Amino acid sequence: MFLYDGSAVRSDFALTHMVITRNTGGWGNAMGTPLHWTCPFCGRDTTIADERRHADYTDLDIENADGQMRAHTEFIVCPNPECRKVSYTVALSEWKTTQFGRQAGKPFKVWQLIPSSTAMAMPGYVPQAVVSDYQEACLIRDLSPKASATLSRRCLQGIIRDYWAVKPGRLVDEIDAIKDKTDPLTWDAIDAVRRVGNIGAHMEKDIDIIVDVDSREAELLIGLIETLVRDWYITREERRLRLEAIKKVADTKDAARRGGSGPSS
Repeated sequence: MFLYDGSAVRSDFALTHMVITRNTGGWGNAMGTPLHWTCPFCGRDTTIADERRHADYTDLDIENADGQMRAHTEFIVCPNPECRKVSYTVALSEWKTTQFGRQAGKPFKVWQLIPSSTAMAMPGYVPQAVVSDYQEACLIRDLSPKASATLSRRCLQGIIRDYWAVKPGRLVDEIDAIKDKTDPLTWDAIDAVRRVGNIGAHMEKDIDIIVDVDSREAELLIGLIETLVRDWYITREERRLRLEAIKKVADTKDAARRGGSGPSS
């Protein structure tokens, strides 16, 4: 189970599209309104129609010390025929009585139950050790930012060593070793993250030492991992596939020319 507070909901999930609407009980896009969504399982960027969503809510009417609360639930089924997995989210908000009836505000607690974290779907050609560290870092980001940051630093070091084959050492030295190998925008992103708050000092320490960071800094590290996976691994694989396709076309043309260049009978 992954727990958010109201300030930590990530932008790549449907929960960031929260609006106050009567027909959804105050949470999520109004039914009948297409929802832009990225599947957390297959990574497919898509638009969700009503037939792929089910949203409902329940109000707490019992007098209590915590106030008037509404529990929102939402199922989303991925429309990708090769995936079709279910995402399930629960949120809590406060409701108030207005001239239009009960209205709920923005959720103050959100639980992403299925899948258990907001980790992006990683392609199979990313090293499994990197994927495992990344997924766990996402899973515990808000519950334990310090442990999440430790896993992210180890994940970052694993990516640099695997992709660039740098000589093992301190993470800060390994980052410096790839400065002239990466494009300026990617390097600027790495450099910017390590200069924020406590992160820069932490990269000079052993990657397994748990250091004090907040959830915002832990999120920056996770975002850096995702950026590097897209810019390095995914871009390299897409380039490889394009070049293989070009070579295949050329080979086919060569074979056709050779087959048709013999003397006529």
